[in-house]
Amino acid sequence: MNKTDSIARRILGWKLNRWDRWYDYEKNLFIHDSEFQPEHNLDHAMLIVEKLGMFGYTYTTNGHSEVSFNDVRATGATLSQAITNAAYSIIEKHSSVDSARLWQQLC
Repeated sequence: MNKTDSIARRILGWKLNRWDRWYDYEKNLFIHDSEFQPEHNLDHAMLIVEKLGMFGYTYTTNGHSEVSFNDVRATGATLSQAITNAAYSIIEKHSSVDSARLWQQLC
């Protein structure tokens, strides 16, 4: 599973409907892989920021290539890449620590 897949499933709560598309139950909408590219599209990355904000994460940025969500920091070549990297770091951090509790919160 790559970063985008992990973020779609574990943060946004989307379900894999087919090998090339997701289903968003909250919006009753199908999203194709090509329509969700958070590392390359800032609007897509901001969906992640919005969702993490709903879970109590505070988003801060330090320019165009560094972001923080509470105590998790990440960098990238662009702001959207930094957001994606930080979100994935949250997933990795909580996967090894109390994963059941976090996923109950996120999903």
